[in-house]
Amino acid sequence: MPTRQTSSSGKPKSPRIQVVLPEELCARLTAMAEEESRTVSNMARVLIQQGVQRHEDGRSSAQSPPTQQERFRSALEAQQPRRLRGAPRRLRLYRPT
Repeated sequence: MPTRQTSSSGKPKSPRIQVVLPEELCARLTAMAEEESRTVSNMARVLIQQGVQRHEDGRSSAQSPPTQQERFRSALEAQQPRRLRGAPRRLRLYRPT
């Protein structure tokens, strides 16, 4: 059963679970996370979400086309992460005179 903790501000944190992985699978997961500039935990979450979604889609007998929101989410998740280069630039707001 997942455990739910509370933060120092009193807000509930997301449920947490523990998973035991073979060393080979853990190494593969770590490599995938590094390729996508993610933490191992975040990469595991994304893969679990995809697996659960695929499992639910396979169980539903009526295959409905993906909604616009689902297509948008899939497109965002398919994008490669981009790293910022250099220091952030300051924005200057020009006011009409």
